[in-house]
Amino acid sequence: MKPQTIDVGSNNVVDLFTGKPLGEVQDNVIRISPEFDGLEMLYTNDTAPDKLYSLKIVCWALKESGEAVGMVPWLNKIVPCTEINDPLNGRWEGYRDPTCNDIFYSAPTHKVIELETAAQYYDYDADNTDIAIQEIPDAIGTHAVLTDNGFRSFILVEVLSWRLLGNGEILAMLVDEDEVKSTPVLPGDPCLYTAQEHPEFRYFFQHRIANKIKEQDPEALAAISMLIEG
Repeated sequence: MKPQTIDVGSNNVVDLFTGKPLGEVQDNVIRISPEFDGLEMLYTNDTAPDKLYSLKIVCWALKESGEAVGMVPWLNKIVPCTEINDPLNGRWEGYRDPTCNDIFYSAPTHKVIELETAAQYYDYDADNTDIAIQEIPDAIGTHAVLTDNGFRSFILVEVLSWRLLGNGEILAMLVDEDEVKSTPVLPGDPCLYTAQEHPEFRYFFQHRIANKIKEQDPEALAAISMLIEG
């Protein structure tokens, strides 16, 4: 008997998490989990190649491919730590647990299990880009920089939450103080609006830098001026 040939092309293999043929998987983010234990991203840059810098991770994300990665607000978007590779602004070097100074290079097992289990449990229409799949609180003190008067001034606005859409996009949500109906404002509140869609949005800063700017620290003000003017 002639052996039967089975076509195992990408269109015949279905992704476990999305239910789509592998050929249609775009590796979008499909699930996020907030980081509450203070884990950090480590990075270097060419200005001080022998020095390691740290940045707090805002959440862990599961991609359609099954890869789990840490996410950080970086310049004007939230990005996977592993994709940061810019000689001037920074290169990803790994993850760090500051409580014990352990350095590691893949998502913690407990986060991977949480993300995978949740992705299999919750069913949603991944093709509907308007649906908010999740919204998690910001726990690292992220601020958005909004300019005004044609770059002549700027304000710092606290990011309240991060919203994951069906297309894998993660949006920073800010509070419109004029629309607040009840307090405290929680993730998903109607008074929230998207930082990335604000015409004057420029950058994200974590709380340490944001507080230095609020305190009128000369070096911090000089740095943000260079960013805005650049």
